[in-house]
Amino acid sequence: MIILKSADLSRRRFTNIVVPVCEKKSVTAEAKLAALVDDVLSLPEFEGKEDDVLMRYSTGGIKADRLIFLGLGKAKQVDEEGLRRMSAKGVRRALELGQSKVSIVMPDIETLKIDRDRQVFAVIEGALMANHLFHRYRSKKASKVKPLVAIEVLIARNEVNRLRAVAEKAVMLVTGSLLARDWVSTPPMDKIPEKFAAMVEKSLEEVSIPVEIKDHKELANMHFGAMLGVAMGSDSPARLVVADYHPEGATKTVVLVGKGVTYDSGGLNLKPADGLKDMKSDMAGAAAVAGTLYNVGQLRPDVRVVGVMPLVENMPSGKALRVGDVLKSHSGKTIEVGNTDAEGRLILADALSWAAKTYKPDLMIDLATLTGACVVALGQDIAGVFANDDKLAKAITLSSDRVHERCWPLPMPEDYKVHLKSEIADIANVAGHRWGGATTAALFLSEFVGKSRWAHIDIAGPAFTHKDSPYIRPGGTGFGVRLLCDLLFDEESALKI
Repeated sequence: MIILKSADLSRRRFTNIVVPVCEKKSVTAEAKLAALVDDVLSLPEFEGKEDDVLMRYSTGGIKADRLIFLGLGKAKQVDEEGLRRMSAKGVRRALELGQSKVSIVMPDIETLKIDRDRQVFAVIEGALMANHLFHRYRSKKASKVKPLVAIEVLIARNEVNRLRAVAEKAVMLVTGSLLARDWVSTPPMDKIPEKFAAMVEKSLEEVSIPVEIKDHKELANMHFGAMLGVAMGSDSPARLVVADYHPEGATKTVVLVGKGVTYDSGGLNLKPADGLKDMKSDMAGAAAVAGTLYNVGQLRPDVRVVGVMPLVENMPSGKALRVGDVLKSHSGKTIEVGNTDAEGRLILADALSWAAKTYKPDLMIDLATLTGACVVALGQDIAGVFANDDKLAKAITLSSDRVHERCWPLPMPEDYKVHLKSEIADIANVAGHRWGGATTAALFLSEFVGKSRWAHIDIAGPAFTHKDSPYIRPGGTGFGVRLLCDLLFDEESALKI
């Protein structure tokens, strides 16, 4: 799929060549191509600004069917996200033209103020994510667009061998993100807890990560009263998926917990019609954790990584959890249910408590499509970060900027816990008012993490989208996989486990 090739354009014929161009400036060292760029920049309709596009069939002696010039904006302002978007646009244009191959010219190594490894990594990320199509449920007749069979990245001859490992790592890390996208986009009837657990197990077996699936009986024996309370209304029983990558000699343990509500009707607090349509995405946290574990299986780091994914379906029925019920959680704390649509925090309470006690992790992070309040606060493209460690929150934010899975730290003031007071139980699952919902939800979770160094990432906004952008199509976004991999395994990460 991804092939690193020498940028010597005189030796062979090409179908489509994508040429990045900065504002009023060529960023290619290849003489014939640079001359063409100068010619293109002389045209009034193309200045090299971000989102400028121009296609030419007159290729100036270069053996190519067409050249696609894409603007990057001012050279000093080009970042990794700009490179991702550029390569994605090139792939998208080739797909629109019904092509099977595209070749993307890397900018001249001296031009952009970005590390060369990260330049190549970003270009490959954008290209692969743009080439991913979720057409599983379309008939062959309706699936007119086919993914490209080959994407070439054209670089200087002396760089090919050195950057091959970078390209291979980029391909690996995108894989987990694309898996998460597909799982989130899958219709809920095809991913009830039992089926989704099997999907995760099958995928992680491919990368030699052992998976244990705990059923209803085991969960009852483990005293997962909060999780099983949520599951009562569905005919599809709950599952707990535990994936444990445990390399020999590992001295550090990271636990990742992902909310896995495979469909959220709201329970007896039934969501309005508009709120129901995207609720297949309420397992995006579990999908992100599973996708990250898939990447862990390929990277094989020297740290133990455990993925814990509580899976339930939240449905209304004669057996469903009621407002006013009191559940006994794994931790022993009792929880008064003030709203059955605040179910994610209930299943996470058991999973976090059990994981903290079982693994005694050096670091624990949960991802969850937890609150609409976080979307109100930060919009649909930014996740909220809550942590009991300021350095951890900062490290997450820095990684989020690098991979453009953006996060913003939000407060967890201790005195806000008073809003979760219950008259008959140890804690209520919702505050008695609508204000600060993302914060009170995070404070609720903090009651179940013990002494763990912990962060909660509320991905309710960016986990699913109806927008079409260069490398993310409508549907599941895979948000969190690239973020976690950068945070945990990138050499430039600010995280110290």
